[in-house]
Amino acid sequence: MRKYVLLFFCLFTFYSLAEARPETKTFLVLFKSKELKANETSLKSIEAQFSSFSTRSYSGNSELALLIEIPSCDFDECFLGQFLIDTGKKNNIQLQEVAFRLFDMTQSKRELEMMLQAYDSENSKKSKKLASTAIPSL
Repeated sequence: MRKYVLLFFCLFTFYSLAEARPETKTFLVLFKSKELKANETSLKSIEAQFSSFSTRSYSGNSELALLIEIPSCDFDECFLGQFLIDTGKKNNIQLQEVAFRLFDMTQSKRELEMMLQAYDSENSKKSKKLASTAIPSL
């Protein structure tokens, strides 16, 4: 019996610790091509500096974009903006000085889901209220 209790306790502890790990975060960094030219750098060189993470870059007719997926991190877009970028010159600059905008896509997704849940619960309350006040047909 002790073995089962000990086994249950170990499994419970293991699973509770496994859930405590932070999730993978996805950040979207938008750039203006004028800013990159002014700092004499490119989207590809910035992407190469984040090579230890999973990255995807997009360029075309709109803003230049860089998606960065960082596993098991516990920081936000402000901390990401403080990363130093090597411009090829003697000085390094912070990412937030070159980037047009920084977005935490994981946090934005959570906020959107919470808004949708609040909207759905509000609509269900209204529909229940309307159903209870409806006049019964004869």
